[in-house]
Amino acid sequence: MPWKRETPMDQRIKLIGDWLSGDYGKSELSRRYGVSRPIVDKWIGRYAANGVEGLKERSRTPHRRPNQTSEAVAARLIEAKLQHMDWGPKKLVRYLSIKSPETRWPAPSTAGELLRRQGLVSKRVRRTKTPAYSHPFHGCDAPNQIWSVDYKGQFKTADGRWCYPLTVTDNDSRYLLACQALARPRLVETRPWFEWVFREYGLPDAIRSDNGSPFASVGLGGLSTLSVWWIKLGIIPERIKPGRPDQNGRHERMHRSLKAATLKPPAQDLHRQQEAFTVFREVFNAERPHEALDMETPASRYCRSERRYPDKLSEIEYGDEFEVRKVRSNGEIKWMGHLLYVSEALRGEPVGLKEAGDGLWELYFSTRHIGDLNTKRDRFETPKV
Repeated sequence: MPWKRETPMDQRIKLIGDWLSGDYGKSELSRRYGVSRPIVDKWIGRYAANGVEGLKERSRTPHRRPNQTSEAVAARLIEAKLQHMDWGPKKLVRYLSIKSPETRWPAPSTAGELLRRQGLVSKRVRRTKTPAYSHPFHGCDAPNQIWSVDYKGQFKTADGRWCYPLTVTDNDSRYLLACQALARPRLVETRPWFEWVFREYGLPDAIRSDNGSPFASVGLGGLSTLSVWWIKLGIIPERIKPGRPDQNGRHERMHRSLKAATLKPPAQDLHRQQEAFTVFREVFNAERPHEALDMETPASRYCRSERRYPDKLSEIEYGDEFEVRKVRSNGEIKWMGHLLYVSEALRGEPVGLKEAGDGLWELYFSTRHIGDLNTKRDRFETPKV
């Protein structure tokens, strides 16, 4: 692609933008822009040393520039865009206004037009908006009422190993509590990071997840070993409906930003991928303005939970109206001379049965109603909503 119809400066900025995206190597850039490999090396080197200013021609002829201030502002805007290719003009202007409040920054629309002329604005694919919906989840109008969790979008790093990003966010403030590059999405890898998050930030009222392992299982009440532990900590496990990621929409939007900023391309290995996740988390929380927060940052809205992570779990107790049984190692309980399967996730735990009339019994774990027993059928069923 020869340099036509645009100034050389415009083309250099586009070249640097393509280089920083990670989608092109130097040889590919040479062919794409119709220049030699040494020229590509020269402009990448100048940008690394001096930023956007380094992309300008070095003229020995002194000249006056009456619009020098506006050019400097444009250069800083372009510099910020090249550092945060997934940010739009509104976020960039807000970010720069916080960094340099004494500077007169352009309106987001003007900034967007400037970036568009430089080829730094990609055409956005318009998504069909999901209609508003009502759901039985708990309300959320303060930090730590609901956290969202997920293992999102497993991928291979450059060395061919799988990476599973474990992400935890606070729904109200959008604060990204954890973003860990793990080799397996199993309980043994997952629980230590939740212990870290709980010690660092305290306990939420509820945790919302999808229906995958290790957050849920196909057993009674959808309980898993992990969600049983949450219940024992006084945390309510909430699960979105299958095929409805929109019910965790705030978390899904964060994942789109995470992918754009850290996976184009993936890092060399898990260690370097974690370094990229750590940088993203710091920027996402403390620097990136959030439109849903009136262009404030998540860090400015989040505060730690007053519920501390306990050193020891309390014993689960039931009232006099309950018949208490201990779940065996195979997930069964003995009831009226019969062995009934409950869930292996509850092995060793006490469960309570409360009579509901007409041969029906409600099964509880702690305060959670997890199943119904029809004595005529001698088996548990998930409660009907």
